[in-house]
Amino acid sequence: MTTLESIILSYLVNALWQLPLLFAAGWLSARALRSLGPAAEHRVWVSVLLLQALLPAASTIPWNALRGLLNLSGGPLNNGQPHVSVVMGPGTAFGNPHLPAWLLAALAIVYAAITAWLAARFVWRLHKIRLLGRNAVTLSADAAGYWAQCADAFGVETASLGTSSQIYGPITIGIKGKLVLLPPGLLAELPDTELRTAIAHEFAHMRRHDFLKNLLYEFLSLPVRFHPILFLTRERLMETREMVCDQLAAGLAGQHQYARSLLRLASLLVDGMPARTPHAIGIFDATTFERRVMRLTEKPAQPSALRRLTTATACALLGAGICATTLALSVHVDALAAGDEQRPSNPTGPIAVRAEIMQNQIVHKVPPVYPRDAKKAGIQGKVQLDAVIGKTGEVEQLKVVSGPSQLQQSSLDAVRQWTYKPFLLNGDPVEVKTTINVIYSLGGVKGMSSLKK
Repeated sequence: MTTLESIILSYLVNALWQLPLLFAAGWLSARALRSLGPAAEHRVWVSVLLLQALLPAASTIPWNALRGLLNLSGGPLNNGQPHVSVVMGPGTAFGNPHLPAWLLAALAIVYAAITAWLAARFVWRLHKIRLLGRNAVTLSADAAGYWAQCADAFGVETASLGTSSQIYGPITIGIKGKLVLLPPGLLAELPDTELRTAIAHEFAHMRRHDFLKNLLYEFLSLPVRFHPILFLTRERLMETREMVCDQLAAGLAGQHQYARSLLRLASLLVDGMPARTPHAIGIFDATTFERRVMRLTEKPAQPSALRRLTTATACALLGAGICATTLALSVHVDALAAGDEQRPSNPTGPIAVRAEIMQNQIVHKVPPVYPRDAKKAGIQGKVQLDAVIGKTGEVEQLKVVSGPSQLQQSSLDAVRQWTYKPFLLNGDPVEVKTTINVIYSLGGVKGMSSLKK
C-alpha cells in the first residue's frame, strides 16, 4: 500500500465514526444553547461542520512522531547531562487475517473518484450560478420601495436587484457585487408587506455574507460529502442560518408581523418551493419552515449572564473533549495493512507492525527516570523490554530481556504506566507484542524520544 492510499483510507475510516460523534456533541450543545438564541445554535453547527471536515484529516497526522522531531516530548537538549531516551522496536499483532492490500487500494481509488466527482459538480454549479447572474435582467432598485430602507438598515451598499425565469423564489448570489434575484413578475404580484419580508430577509443574508460562507462550507466538506450524517449537519446549519436571518429581518417589522408575512409569502410561492438553486442563498432554503415561524412567535428568553457563561463554557469543554477523544482514538489504516510484505504464509499467524506505527499508538507515556545510584556509579547502557499490549491498550505483560540490573527497575516502573490506543485489525482490537529499548546515557546525546524503522 502506498503512502497516499494510507492517508486516504485513514481519512475515510476516521470520518466514518468521527462524524456521528461530532454530530451528537453538536446536537447536545445546540440544545443547551437554545435559550441564547438562534445565533448561538448556528455557531455550534458551523463548528460541527468544520470539525467534521478537518478532524479526520488531523487524525491522519502522526502527532507522536512530530513531537519527537520537534523535541516536544523529551525536553530541552541535555548539554552533556545524564538522560534517558526510548527507542520503539517493531511489534507483532495477533489476530484474524486482515483485508488484502488490493482491496484497500480499490477502496481508496473509489473514494478518490467519488470525491473528484463531487468536486467537479461543485465547480459546475458555481459555473451555473455565474451564468444565472450574467443572464439575469437587472431591475432598478427603485422598483422595490423598501430597498433603500433595507440597504440603510443593514449597511449593504453594493447590492443590486434583478429577475430570472430560472428560479422560483427570492435568492441571493454574489461575493463582491451582491445580487438579489426574484422570479419574473414577483414585484407586481406580491402584496407590499410580503415583498418587504422577502427583501428584508435577503438583505440579512447579504449583511452576513452567507453566500460566501456557504461556498466555503461546501468546499471544505467535499471530502466527507459521502457520509449521510453530513446531510443532517448541513440541514441544521441551514435551518439555524435562516432563523438568524429571520431574527434580523424581523427587527424592522416586528416578530409577529414578519411571521405572518412569511406564512403568506410561503403560500403564494408554494408551487415553486420544492426547487432549490444549488449554492444560492434564499428565504426558503431550510426545510423546517414550521419551526422557523414558531421560533419567531416565541417569547425570547433572557438568561442571566452567569447562565450564559456557564452554558457556553460547558459546551466549549464538551467540544474540546470530543476533539481530544477523536484524535486519541483515531485509526491509522497503514497499521491495518502493516507487514504486507513481511507476513508469513499462514494468514492467521502474527503480522509484523512497524516501529513508527507502535510509536503512534501511544496515548500516555511516562518517561523513565535515571536512577540516582546508577548515575553516581557511572552505569549506563540499554535495557531491552518485551511488552504485550492488550486489546484495551494497557500493558499486560512486561519483562526484561537484557540490560544492566541497576537500570531495569526504572524501565519497568515507567513502561508499566504506558497506555496505547487499541490496535485494530479488520476493525477488531488485537494483542500486540513489541519491544521497547530504554537507553540510559551519561551525556553527549539529545534527550528526546526517537524512532527506528
